[in-house]
Amino acid sequence: MAWISKNSASMKIPRRSEPYLTDAMKAHLSSVMLPRYETKQGALLPTLHHVQEHWGWLPWQALEEIAGFLDLKPAEVWDTASFYEEFWLSPKGAHVISVCRSITCEVCDHKSITDACKVKLGIEPGETTDDGKFTLVELECLGLCEMAPCALIDHDAHGPLTAASITKLIDDVASGKAGHHGHH
Repeated sequence: MAWISKNSASMKIPRRSEPYLTDAMKAHLSSVMLPRYETKQGALLPTLHHVQEHWGWLPWQALEEIAGFLDLKPAEVWDTASFYEEFWLSPKGAHVISVCRSITCEVCDHKSITDACKVKLGIEPGETTDDGKFTLVELECLGLCEMAPCALIDHDAHGPLTAASITKLIDDVASGKAGHHGHH
């Protein structure tokens, strides 16, 4: 089998004129975050979180700006951001459905929850609906075993779920009927 390589040297990074890592962010990071770490590299994860919290995801341009700010190679920043599930390297939907796939949820048939979401939304895990309303992901563990099988919709935990109940929750969120009520 031959190696399939990607010509990343000629990759075109979408750019905008204004930076993602703003002067205000740099000032905050310099005064609050950087002093907590022995090296600038130590501040990489909190810096990625800070930028993502503001923009909702981490565009390539932002990763390059973070690398410059922390005196790191862009590849080091990309490697870190692409390693952790909590970082978004493409825009996510207005609502994120995170289905737990821990061993407890697996025993309680999390697959039926994911499958119901896939059918309802017409997307696979890791994808976003064409209208930008929903992104579907699976996570290793939500720590909500007593609610298995469970999922988060945005930041609200739901469970125990069935295919019918997750489909209804999606309908409620899409119609604006679902609010942020915590555990359901």
